[in-house]
Amino acid sequence: MAKQAASEKVRGSRTGRPIMALLDLLGRRWSLRILWELREEPLTSRALRTACDEASPTVLQARLTELREAGFVELGEGGGYGLTPLGRELCETFMPLHRFAERWKK
Repeated sequence: MAKQAASEKVRGSRTGRPIMALLDLLGRRWSLRILWELREEPLTSRALRTACDEASPTVLQARLTELREAGFVELGEGGGYGLTPLGRELCETFMPLHRFAERWKK
């Protein structure tokens, strides 16, 4: 990933801070759920919508577009959506949090 010059703004950020831009993107409705559902395998739009509890197709497409533009999701040859290497890396960073949540819920 290219480094940002100190004075450059990061996409989606008014502050220019990459962490704030990332948290903003991931905090949008369905963004994390989409990434989570794609962690195992690519899914078609329909399968992804089913996995996301029948979320609005309009919202899902908007989030998929944003996640593709951010470099986390790609459209595969078969028409399904999958994680890019960067998307897989992002999901791996959430695994300790997932394990913590599993312990916490007990």
